[in-house]
Amino acid sequence: MQVTAQLNYLRIAPRKVRLVGMALKGMPVEKAQAELSFRIKRSAVPLAKLLKSAISNAENNFGLVKENLFIKNVIVNEGVKIKRYMPRAMGQAGMIQKKSSHIKIILEEKVPGLKMKKPEPAIKEVKPEPSEKAQEKFKKPVVEAKKPVLKKEVFGGVRKFFRRKSI
Repeated sequence: MQVTAQLNYLRIAPRKVRLVGMALKGMPVEKAQAELSFRIKRSAVPLAKLLKSAISNAENNFGLVKENLFIKNVIVNEGVKIKRYMPRAMGQAGMIQKKSSHIKIILEEKVPGLKMKKPEPAIKEVKPEPSEKAQEKFKKPVVEAKKPVLKKEVFGGVRKFFRRKSI
């Protein structure tokens, strides 16, 4: 069974992302995660996040085992280009294209049909409710409110703590 995850509009040129993505093709997912964690390229971090997302899709949506997955394909397509201008000589302007990428990771099973075992639901024990007499023992005693202590004299809403003149 194939499992996919997609990342759109990554602001790194597709040529640079393909360089890292094609190195992962055919690798088991655990080895690919280790490989991406040691890559120095800037596109390794988003690819690692995307791979983690694809593995989560496989485990949670399809019940597949992580150890049974490998990367079948990494497709890197060109996204939108943001156009900017750089001033050049004699009043001219040179155009700059800031390229973006759309990445799609396809995971496949090594051994088809291997699924995770579903945990059996635990049987809950029914506890008897405590009687009224037992509840009376645990009631907190009522505490009376304390009388407020008078504060020092306040002058005009604010207490004066410094006076220039000594009288």
